[in-house]
Amino acid sequence: MNGRKMYSGGFEAYERKLKTVMEKINVEKYNYDWTRQSCFVELICKGRAFRFEKSLEDAQVRGERISCVSDLFAQIVLMLEDLARASSRGLFDFAEIVSGLPSLQEGEAGLEPCFASLGFSRRPESAAEVREQYRRMAKVMHPDAGGDAGAFQLLRENYGKCLEKVGDQ
Repeated sequence: MNGRKMYSGGFEAYERKLKTVMEKINVEKYNYDWTRQSCFVELICKGRAFRFEKSLEDAQVRGERISCVSDLFAQIVLMLEDLARASSRGLFDFAEIVSGLPSLQEGEAGLEPCFASLGFSRRPESAAEVREQYRRMAKVMHPDAGGDAGAFQLLRENYGKCLEKVGDQ
């Protein structure tokens, strides 16, 4: 990996672009998040849920020279923007384009970003489950263990949000 960003702008710029794209393609609901290693965008279109995700590991396996998760997020957003353009130009309806893609099972879409950022694929049932997952991630992401201080702070914030949502503080 070369360690340099491929796409200009950070998450904030692509978050704004994603919002615009979702409005253009009339998505019913969408969700997105990222960790130090991966990112995803989930959306519901015509009652079907889809998840687009990329990880640094997958990119490396494919031979992509990507080292920044913000570049992965940019790739997903730009791909969705391309599909939205094809839809807006009357080439295809967005729902037709994604209809051939595998969709998520009912209940998998719409997971709150705070849970997804802690690595959950479903909503945890207890605060104990949240604490256990946080501890596992904190051991790796803590700055004293070689993690990034900003990413660790984001982990802590999401941990607090998760505890709030499962009813324990």
